[in-house]
Amino acid sequence: MNIRQLSYFIAIAEAQSLSAAAQKLRIAQPSLSQHLVKMEGELGLKLVKRSPRGSTLTAEGEVLLVHALDICAKLDHCVSEMRELSGDIRGTVRFGMPPSVSMVMSVPLAETVRLELPKVRLRASEAMSGFIKGWIADGTVDMGFLYDLQEVENFDAIHVLDEHLFFFSAPDAWPLRSKPGTPVPMQALEQLELVLPGKSHGLRRIIENAAGRARVNLNVVTELDAMTQIKEIVARGSGYSIFSPAACYDFVEAGRLLKAPIIDPVISRPVYLVHNAAVVQTRACRKVQQLTLNIAREMVHRNIWEGRLVDEKTA
Repeated sequence: MNIRQLSYFIAIAEAQSLSAAAQKLRIAQPSLSQHLVKMEGELGLKLVKRSPRGSTLTAEGEVLLVHALDICAKLDHCVSEMRELSGDIRGTVRFGMPPSVSMVMSVPLAETVRLELPKVRLRASEAMSGFIKGWIADGTVDMGFLYDLQEVENFDAIHVLDEHLFFFSAPDAWPLRSKPGTPVPMQALEQLELVLPGKSHGLRRIIENAAGRARVNLNVVTELDAMTQIKEIVARGSGYSIFSPAACYDFVEAGRLLKAPIIDPVISRPVYLVHNAAVVQTRACRKVQQLTLNIAREMVHRNIWEGRLVDEKTA
């Protein structure tokens, strides 16, 4: 069995008719029938059932179709990548980012790609981590940032950093006796009215787990699964919140929010750069991945993305 036979078989399966498949392939129908008979003879299996209404796959044919599609797609990708080696890096790279990461990464990454890879088109999409996992799995995006690796399969991940979470208040509504902006003990959060995402949100789970370990009962008065709206409420002095500094960088720079590190204990979450291991990365994807890691390091060194760099491969 060879690639031509597999491509002919895919055409038959998609057209559900030998005559329609032959027309699409621009070969004579008897010739296509001979290819099919030869395949079935080599395998000793019936692959296609013919009837006056067309052609349908047998159970064995359905199995072959899955693998044939994968083999032909990988061959096409291989040929494309080999051709790329002889020219400039080009193509589209689709990137998924959670809103808090997008706040610090999307603009510098877009500018860097445009400058260093002028023939590469970056398409960044913003979504919650759960959606990005699905996008990476089904090929909607080529890579993305995730905060956890639970319920994922066949993902290659680089543990980029452990991101610290901070306490946020309106500058004129600092609630504690300590100096505004100074470290806030976890125990002090118990008396404050907090605005946080719902309990199904990954950030909320991390905060609740840290509070549980510190035996602190949080007073969550409002739940919103919308980062911008939470920041707006807190900036108005109508509550307090816990976020990564990256998520609130714009409000802090504008003087609308005041941040303070949380201590006893420090709360942090891992940030991973992930792609689907089952998909061969293009040169463009590999280059964008490296640029992303470089920018992330720079953001951490400049204290724009506050956390501890790790930058290592993770199973």
